[in-house]
Amino acid sequence: MATRRCRVYVLSIWVTVLLVLLFPDLSYGLKCYCDPCHETDQNETCIAKPESKCFAAIRVTYESGVKEEIWTYGCLPPSSSTLMQCKGHLVPHAVGKTIACCDNGTWCNYYMEPTYTERPTTPITGEPHEGFGDITQIALVVSVSTCFIIFVIIITILYLRYRKKDSKEGILNKTDDLCDPMIPSYGNSFKGHDEGSSGSGSGIPHLVQRTIARQIHLVKSVGKGRYGEVWKGKWRDEDVAVKIFFTTDERSWFRETELYQTVLLRHDNILGFIAADIKGTGGWTQLFLITDYHEHGSLYDYLKLQELDTEDMLKLSHTAACGISHLHSEIFGTKGKPAMAHRDIKSKNILVKKDGTCCIADLGLAVRYISENNQVDIPPNTRQGTKRYMAPEVLDETLSRNHFDAYRQADIYSFGLVLWEIARRCVSNGVIEEHQVPYYDCVQCDPSFEEMRKIVCVEKMRPVIPNRWTSDQYLNMMSKLMAECWSHNPAARLTALRVKKTLSKMNEILQKSSKIEI
Repeated sequence: MATRRCRVYVLSIWVTVLLVLLFPDLSYGLKCYCDPCHETDQNETCIAKPESKCFAAIRVTYESGVKEEIWTYGCLPPSSSTLMQCKGHLVPHAVGKTIACCDNGTWCNYYMEPTYTERPTTPITGEPHEGFGDITQIALVVSVSTCFIIFVIIITILYLRYRKKDSKEGILNKTDDLCDPMIPSYGNSFKGHDEGSSGSGSGIPHLVQRTIARQIHLVKSVGKGRYGEVWKGKWRDEDVAVKIFFTTDERSWFRETELYQTVLLRHDNILGFIAADIKGTGGWTQLFLITDYHEHGSLYDYLKLQELDTEDMLKLSHTAACGISHLHSEIFGTKGKPAMAHRDIKSKNILVKKDGTCCIADLGLAVRYISENNQVDIPPNTRQGTKRYMAPEVLDETLSRNHFDAYRQADIYSFGLVLWEIARRCVSNGVIEEHQVPYYDCVQCDPSFEEMRKIVCVEKMRPVIPNRWTSDQYLNMMSKLMAECWSHNPAARLTALRVKKTLSKMNEILQKSSKIEI
């Protein structure tokens, strides 16, 4: 409730600021031209009090038969700003004074020329000016009221849009491709933000998140994609990754931010979320998603440059499986964590840390399982993920959208393809294959949905297992593991927990054999 009162208070401040900027005269009083001016007035301007007006007056005197006109300008006090005070007539050969008043804008009295005559029978009035002032005042009130109503409506819409917790909205279908140098997120183990952690496992407090964009210095662009751009930035002398979304992809930014803030999501093998913020730069708005920065970048880029030994292969595979397992698992409790499925597992959405371990990134397409009502919270996308990594049931559109296990099984199929990419870069008997993406020998760089459906669902093809793997103990075990992951039958695929335990067991065998050799 206190938070809601705070938001209302902030909203009222913004409304006041907007009205001050648009209609300064309403806040500070009407500005009138003055001559002569009071010693407190500045720049030949006096400030009329509320309900007061500006005036221009002419005094006519006759000295020795010579007519003299004396003009004065200034602000009428509220008690004198009546219609009768703004009328007058001149008496011949005597001091006479005519006053005209206005309240239709700053310095409205500067160009006024009160009319007068030497005939006392014809009174001089300021009625034309007064009428104009009345019409202008009405128009000003109507304009202010209209602007205020429009502003309140816009603020209300934006508030409801950003604060709706159980929004069903998501992003549009993400497309391939591996030919597009798209880097989803980066990070390196960021130390600074833990100091201000809220303790919920969802990053730093909201107060800091709302101001962090102004404290970040963007250093260089490290990746581009259809969603926007990723930059390396500096915050509190630490490297951070700043994912800047296009304003047209606002739903994706909102969805990913919402998922990263899930309680208890934080894990060593899931990309560390720091904050989300909206930064206005005058002409446009930038949507920031700030995460840890990893200088090695994505697993896709890492495998292109690095050769792996068996230990490296198992470390990358096992830690990636740990991240997926944590994502897939539900944690029960008062503030538990819902089970989640990624829906876009691929080597470009897995990042490599400085210590050679992996973390899962880019949760923009993820779905959540709400166990209380047995519902799947999913963005309104007809398809999911990257076409090259799509499971058969996704390609032939037989995936059961109302069953959460179906999404987890699709993730495991995609992870089996990632294991194949990793294993190709492992050296055995001095032999190694160059890095390739799955089905590189079957489809072009940016395959169509129908092309992938034909080779995966109809022909039931899978990536080729090199002959050399059969002669290597660990590569042979890896080939069997990935085959169980990419089985055509979703129910026959391993769970993420089983994949994690199998890789852990392989790593234990490797460690024991290394000790024996020593």
